[in-house]
Amino acid sequence: MRQSLFLSFSLLLCATAWSNQHEDNLGKKPNIVFLFADDQRADTIGLHGNPHIQTPNLDSLADTGYSFLRNYCAGSYSGAVCVASRSMLMTGRHWMSLPPGNKSRNWIDLPLLPSELEEQGGYQTFIVGKWHNGEETLKKAFSNGKSLYVGGMVNHADFQVQDLADGKLSEKRDAGGFSSKVFADAAIEFIDTAETEKPYFLYVALTAPHDTRNPPESYREMYYEDRPPLPKNFLPYHPFVNAPQVTQGRDEGLAPWPRTAEVISDQLCEYYGLITHLDEQVGRVMKAIKDSPQGDNTIIIYTADHGLAMGSHGLLGKQNVYEQSMRSPLIMSGPGIPNGRSNSSYTYVHDLYATIFDMSGIEAPSEMDALSLLPIINDETEAVRDTLFLPFQDNQRAVSDGTWKLHVYPKINHALLFNLEKDPHETRNLAEDPHYKRQLTRMMALMESTLTVFGDSDPLQVDNPGSKKPVYDNEKRTLDIWQPKWIRDKYFGGRNNPNHGN
Repeated sequence: MRQSLFLSFSLLLCATAWSNQHEDNLGKKPNIVFLFADDQRADTIGLHGNPHIQTPNLDSLADTGYSFLRNYCAGSYSGAVCVASRSMLMTGRHWMSLPPGNKSRNWIDLPLLPSELEEQGGYQTFIVGKWHNGEETLKKAFSNGKSLYVGGMVNHADFQVQDLADGKLSEKRDAGGFSSKVFADAAIEFIDTAETEKPYFLYVALTAPHDTRNPPESYREMYYEDRPPLPKNFLPYHPFVNAPQVTQGRDEGLAPWPRTAEVISDQLCEYYGLITHLDEQVGRVMKAIKDSPQGDNTIIIYTADHGLAMGSHGLLGKQNVYEQSMRSPLIMSGPGIPNGRSNSSYTYVHDLYATIFDMSGIEAPSEMDALSLLPIINDETEAVRDTLFLPFQDNQRAVSDGTWKLHVYPKINHALLFNLEKDPHETRNLAEDPHYKRQLTRMMALMESTLTVFGDSDPLQVDNPGSKKPVYDNEKRTLDIWQPKWIRDKYFGGRNNPNHGN
């Protein structure tokens, strides 16, 4: 496999030694509770520097654990970025390393994280919440679960779930509550009744804070009354066509153009409300773990599949390679993990694949792109990656060395260059400034060498580039069937037209 994507042999030995020592000290492999949020920006946790959001339980988790502050989804092969992110997490492979064909599901024959933990490590594995990669891969990955939502979009207050028993899905039933609470209830039930003689891997895939942005009313009202500021890189329009999703995708159609401060402020309040309500449910799960007989031997991992624009750069969705859309939180807490520590080197969500194998003392599959983060946690190294690569379909590429970040848009022969140390919100494009020609040349060389490492054969420019100018048409905004009536009335003028997706 690619030499630049793997830890040295000595670091792997250190990570394995950690898991072996941990198992010897506690008498058994650690339980792992994996809490997976959907569409959560990295800057939406209070203790990580956002004084405008209330996340007391995530703050507590970070205070008693280890935070990775530059954690990313590694781009996407799909406009449904969560599908790609979950594919990478379950296989430990960058999406460019997945088998050809339908990458959303063609990885079923690869070693999957839950099934490997069960087969190789004797783990009980259990899934709660969202699965967006099809029933076939679900049944390969897990045998048992409860309150599953097999799909993508959901109205948090009105949806159906299924249970999974011995590889068979039950009939759908009404969830009977708000998504975050329903999933927390199922997770707590498992924690309270889990077998004590075997370790467990509990995977809780939440659907918040993904839209529909309809938190319980009191949770949005609290932010309407004390509004967070708009993103520092807020724009009314994205200035060029970064991908077809800019003017055609459902995410970008959730608010009209031009984006106004009033509309983005309201949606941000609703988004924050979803996160604060989610935080409350995370606190309930944390308490259940603490009160359980196995609480002292349970590691909690909290992350999200990717971030979300929420008005940054004139965008709403995640179909782009800007920081706010690809970056997500990552916190780990539990036995063997130091308290209140953080690291700002580059990590990927799918690095958790290798990390969990190391934590559980199970030999990881040989062919993977994931890198264990235990050497960072154990102070064996400051970083496991020197660069970040964010390829999005065939229309966007980004690479960063930690200080500089280059975006390339091959379909329109356009480039952006940012100094992330001085401009972390990517507001000042230096690509056309002659003073930064040397940096542009250096970063372009890094981009080209990275493409070679990943076997990426898509060109960085085309002979007949398309127009850079986007065309915004509010009449073509798509209203999907999941949006509740008050959101239809507020953001879509109450229209209920089959031509708008209903």
